Amino acid sequence: MTTTQGTFDSALLESDERRALRAAVGDLGRRYGREYFTAAVRAGKHTDELWREAGALGYLGVNLPEEYGGGGCGMAELSIVLEELGAAGCPLLLLIVSPAICGTVIARFGTEEQKRRWLPGLSDGSLRMAFGITEPEAGSNSHRITTTARRDGDDWLLTGRKVFISGVDIADATLIVGRTEDARTGKLKPCLFIVDRETPGFEYRQIEMELGAPEKQFQLFLDDVRLPADALVGDEDAGLLQLFAGLNPERIMTAAFSLGMGRFALDKAVEYARTRQVWQSPIGAHQAIAHPLAVAHIELELARLMMQKAAYLYDAGDDMGAGEAANMAKYAAAEAGAKAVDQAVHTLGGNGLTTEYGLAALLTASRVGRIAPVSREMILNFVSHHTLGLPKSY
Repeated sequence: MTTTQGTFDSALLESDERRALRAAVGDLGRRYGREYFTAAVRAGKHTDELWREAGALGYLGVNLPEEYGGGGCGMAELSIVLEELGAAGCPLLLLIVSPAICGTVIARFGTEEQKRRWLPGLSDGSLRMAFGITEPEAGSNSHRITTTARRDGDDWLLTGRKVFISGVDIADATLIVGRTEDARTGKLKPCLFIVDRETPGFEYRQIEMELGAPEKQFQLFLDDVRLPADALVGDEDAGLLQLFAGLNPERIMTAAFSLGMGRFALDKAVEYARTRQVWQSPIGAHQAIAHPLAVAHIELELARLMMQKAAYLYDAGDDMGAGEAANMAKYAAAEAGAKAVDQAVHTLGGNGLTTEYGLAALLTASRVGRIAPVSREMILNFVSHHTLGLPKSY
């Protein structure tokens, strides 16, 4: 095999180990299934049983270093875990946040003490961590973050507001993005702090959402929250590098979330179209039904290829290349997932809106990938400016 062919295989085709992981996680997801997921949502509960079992099997920390209890793999493997659980109807949203963002940042930039404190628990699921970046006034503009940290002796005092932060109620801590003043320039620079849930002054309030998910959304209120010096993750002067080390995995994993959801919806629609008979043949025999489903499948497959490219570049240490690919993957998967859900509902007609078939709730859920963690418009801004070299409009 030539070097070129080997590179192609590594970037775009899955190894036997990854295919085995995909099959095993799929089996786990189907054992719980959509019924388990929706029952948890209706009861106001969390999917703790699935989380614990996935952790015990090593799936939650598959991307984290082996010396701290992880699987020693990367985003390619963790994205498989989330995609397959989603395709089985029971995605774990905190996979995006806890091991992908927070675990990655701590593994790459944390102190030895921080790694020992958090990574084993993030790997086996016994600890969970939320991620706090979005603010009410900043929106998608991370440069407008106003949460600030100032030194007070050896401690830090953290003050600010955050919004749409997932899973704070079940997270043992939240990785907060704040800003500190550069002593040389006076300008604010981003920094990351680990804030334990029970820290005095750290308050959170649930946001009521029209979204059927076990994980709740919260506002955070931090008023002079006192943190020890070792709450700071990594180098005070390398905050931007550390921040984007977490945001690229976030986009890759959001793509996996959308892909899994789209595949679940498409499978339901295909099964229905294959068996539902109104005239002399199943409705799937008619091109008006079959072709849109074929298009949905093609677009999901194309989006997965871009996600695999992004994961490959990230795992290879190419942060700049991964940034472009991760944004594109997130955009493509969100669009493909939302279209697949819409077409699935349309294929089932009235049945697509019933509780029995479980697709209608996905109409709202599929919008998440288009909006969070960054809007599709901001991704188009990124591509037009960074990739195409067009001038900024902002």
